[in-house]
Amino acid sequence: MALSCLRMCRLLSPVRLCGAGTSSSTPSFYLSGLSHQSRSPLCYTVCSRHYTSSKVRRGLGRFISSKLQTANIKYESFLKRRFPRFFLLYHTFMEGFKMLFHDAKEVKRIKTKMLYEGVKYQDLPYREMEKLRQFRRDLFKAIPLVVISIPPFANYLVFVLMYFFPRQLLIPHFWNPQQQVEFRSLYHSIRTRNHRPILEELEVASHRVKNVQAQACLKSLCDDVRRGANPQVSDILAVRSLFVGPPLGIKRLSVGQMRHISPLLFLTPHLPGFLMGQRLNTHGLELLQLDRALSRLGIHQLNESELRQACYVRGINSYCLGTKQCREWLSRWLQVSSSLKDSEVSLLLHCIVFLSANYPNSPQRC
Repeated sequence: MALSCLRMCRLLSPVRLCGAGTSSSTPSFYLSGLSHQSRSPLCYTVCSRHYTSSKVRRGLGRFISSKLQTANIKYESFLKRRFPRFFLLYHTFMEGFKMLFHDAKEVKRIKTKMLYEGVKYQDLPYREMEKLRQFRRDLFKAIPLVVISIPPFANYLVFVLMYFFPRQLLIPHFWNPQQQVEFRSLYHSIRTRNHRPILEELEVASHRVKNVQAQACLKSLCDDVRRGANPQVSDILAVRSLFVGPPLGIKRLSVGQMRHISPLLFLTPHLPGFLMGQRLNTHGLELLQLDRALSRLGIHQLNESELRQACYVRGINSYCLGTKQCREWLSRWLQVSSSLKDSEVSLLLHCIVFLSANYPNSPQRC
């Protein structure tokens, strides 16, 4: 009897998994002496059950997703009908999170391309370079809000702060259309307050210029801007040598000059001098690289939203101007920046005043 059992065990092969490489774990026992044809029906039955269960799971996932979408639509319609003001806030936040999630995916894709394909930042296309720049700024702005929300039950305080201080705490993704116009106009007004002090600092610095001809060119340029004229590109490039070394190079600016220039790039002026100098140099070079990428792309390739954003970053309130005016102004800006070297980044920062202080000739009204 023992020998018969031993002989039967030898005929049984080890446990085999039907459909190797799949996630199925249903075992199938068969006799090693049986033919392939006799094993096939059993294997086919197990595999069919596996694929049928996968289809069932996918169908169940689609069913749950559709039910959640239907419930969300009903919830939004209820809010819109009964609480219209809260619905506007809710809708703005939901759309903002969608845009932020989309931007995060885009940034991940760009970073992956840079890592695995060896693409350098300055070689990126304009749109990808601008996406990285804006996402990094938004991320830094969101960090304080994240820190505040860490303690238990602090998220309720965060919602209150976000409601009452949207400009200070929220990134543009979470601004409604009215806030977009209002806050951009406010930030631009902060920039324009620094135009006159910057021109006064330039006039003071001109007295330290030893080259008489260069000194006269700088004084003439400042006088033209103060009188309300829009300087020519040639007049700006005529003083480029003064913005390389002393007294107006990016590393030779006084603390007072840096405090007035920082708001032009939406940077805080409330930092030590050496930190402000580093940030101005970094953001100035970044803006110069963006200009070079934009020159490669061509202004005509920008849609209206991209065009207005490009002009706004460089110094004018483009949301109060026509598309034609924006293209003309951006073309003049690129004429200057395309002629500048990295060492002349200080002149690029001062061009925010030279080119935007009096453009357009009539006051901007939103």
